[in-house]
Amino acid sequence: MITNDPTHSGQKKEQENLLPWQRAQPILEVLSSLSYNTGELDGYLYEIACSVGNLLQLDWTVVTLSCEGQGKVMASSLDLGEGQHIFSVHGTLMNRVVQTGRTLCVEDASQHPEYGCPPAGYVSYLGVPLRTYHGEVLGTICSFCEQPRLFTGEEVRTVELFAERAATAIDNYNMYRKQQQFNQFLEAEVSKRTEELRVAQAQLIEREKLAAIGEFASTIVHEIRNPVTTILMGLNYFKRVCVSDEARERVSLALEETDRLQNLLKEILLYAKPQVLRLEKWELNGLLAEMFGLLAQMPQARLRRLHFIPASEDIYIKGDKDKLKQVLINLVTNACEAIESGETVTCRVERQAEGVSFTVHNGGNPIPAEIFPKLTQPFCSTKSGGTGLGLAIVRRIVEAHGGCLSIESDKKKGTQVTVTILPQSV
Repeated sequence: MITNDPTHSGQKKEQENLLPWQRAQPILEVLSSLSYNTGELDGYLYEIACSVGNLLQLDWTVVTLSCEGQGKVMASSLDLGEGQHIFSVHGTLMNRVVQTGRTLCVEDASQHPEYGCPPAGYVSYLGVPLRTYHGEVLGTICSFCEQPRLFTGEEVRTVELFAERAATAIDNYNMYRKQQQFNQFLEAEVSKRTEELRVAQAQLIEREKLAAIGEFASTIVHEIRNPVTTILMGLNYFKRVCVSDEARERVSLALEETDRLQNLLKEILLYAKPQVLRLEKWELNGLLAEMFGLLAQMPQARLRRLHFIPASEDIYIKGDKDKLKQVLINLVTNACEAIESGETVTCRVERQAEGVSFTVHNGGNPIPAEIFPKLTQPFCSTKSGGTGLGLAIVRRIVEAHGGCLSIESDKKKGTQVTVTILPQSV
């Protein structure tokens, strides 16, 4: 701390009698001892603030950053407590240094209010700008004394040396942070592109696999259909000529199994063949309302209630009408089979930010957790006697339209299947 006692005056006189290189030696020693590690800025600036205060015997020294009329204390030779210390630079001595980009020495600020106000309890001020090598002023090193003090040119040059180090460290830190942010951006982009490539590759493999399965399935299905048709004709004949009730019952059971086999063959073909769309523009509310009237006549819908909630406006989309009808048939059939008599299946149409959606909802027991992830995979079914191809076919049709299929199921809300058609199809 600077005082007016004779001991201090004697020390200062002794300092002035030293040769220039003798006075510079402790400064050089301190500068050489400063160590900046990348990313560890606070500790380095604290060393600078304390070193300036000790070398020049100052009461308080701070390193500040300035941005858009606000100052932030980055380091202080005195303990300011926890948290960030941000202040308005308007009307302060620091503001003048930042605006002019020049060092400011004030022996007694109370005698020169035109330079700005020092903190309470301090009188003299030395402010040095933190200037980068390309001329940008980032902030200041501000030093204060409680008593009036006239700063020498040598003292000013000393603080300017430390200000140069501080500005370089802050500039390097900012570049380091920008590089980090850029690296994180690159990593995110690489991760994103890698995931997109993985998805595209999986889709390509899936298409190739489906094409191979489709070709194989078509051949097998046609080979099976012919003898099944012959068997069906024979069973129908036996049903007509059978006399005993027991024989008729056996033939009826065989006919039911034959029908189930034919349905399976039909669904295998529907799943395996390429989804070639016949796109046309039509109004979604009207089509689904018409379909709901027909679906109410299905055996699966008997003793169930079907409730349709259209959107509040006409919604036109481009799509394959027959294939989207198949989607609705499959979803409503599944919903009806999942509930008891007297319960309701609801279909709602909505316009959303991501496009247009229609949702089929039913109560009943939730889908078992162990089956849920496999629901849209071929031959996965929760129903006894089900083919397990219904939702797989729905998913293929929806994705062929550029849309997406989502399924939610829990004990409280029941099961809800949502088909979303993206804007390019609307």
